[in-house]
Amino acid sequence: MTTSVQTQPAMGELLDLTGRVALVTGAGQGVGAAAAKLLAGQGAAVAVNDYFEQRAATVAAEITASGGRAYAVTADVTDPARVAAMIADVARDLGPVDILVNNAGNAGATTAPDLRPKPFWESDPAEWAPWIAVNYTGVMLATHAVLGGMVERGRGRIITVISDAARVGEPDLVVYSGAKAGAAGFMRAVAKAAGPHGVTANCVALGGIRTPAIEPLLQDAAFVKRLLRAYPIGRLGEPSDAAAMIAFLASEAASWITGQTYPINGGYSVAQ
Repeated sequence: MTTSVQTQPAMGELLDLTGRVALVTGAGQGVGAAAAKLLAGQGAAVAVNDYFEQRAATVAAEITASGGRAYAVTADVTDPARVAAMIADVARDLGPVDILVNNAGNAGATTAPDLRPKPFWESDPAEWAPWIAVNYTGVMLATHAVLGGMVERGRGRIITVISDAARVGEPDLVVYSGAKAGAAGFMRAVAKAAGPHGVTANCVALGGIRTPAIEPLLQDAAFVKRLLRAYPIGRLGEPSDAAAMIAFLASEAASWITGQTYPINGGYSVAQ
């Protein structure tokens, strides 16, 4: 009597994204750029979104020069009409979106984040809007724009980049913490609603990542020394650290993972 053994696909095959179309928001620099490049390296055709046309074009050109397929698309993720137009543009030039990475964040492209913020109780409600618009509403708009097509085709991956501020709370980033936590709750609900249709939805929660947004703070050696005390691994994260988890969640290797939040944080906080 012989017993058949089911052969499992090799890890390289599970991570292969050939034939898939990915849209990465806020991909003109930092984590978004690293994610776009890695997804392209795994075979996906990548729509590189940014508020600034030149940023998106530069990253797309780098992907193309490396042998990948990319398309630069400019849009403000907080503008429903522009988001809808972006999805239509991507479908026309690359195909329908199979993988959405909601990466655009901070206070938006036109509002520089206050690196030394005042206490929440001293803030003006008018100051909250940019944080909520990009980190929560923008996630909803982009997800809404692609989800119907994913459900119809019976497959899709949605990965939203949040922050450890959403998981543990940061006293200097109260509104940001709340907006990112809202995006995480939204992803959990989308996971349950769309899971029966072959769509997964997960979050990547980042600790301190070396990106242009925090580069000014990193010029202060004393500040960096204090900051790193909270990180057992002893260094800040790099965009590539986040991109690796994003690419994994976009792949078939993560086909039975949904509704989860994965901290990528050098041990800053611990998931239970």
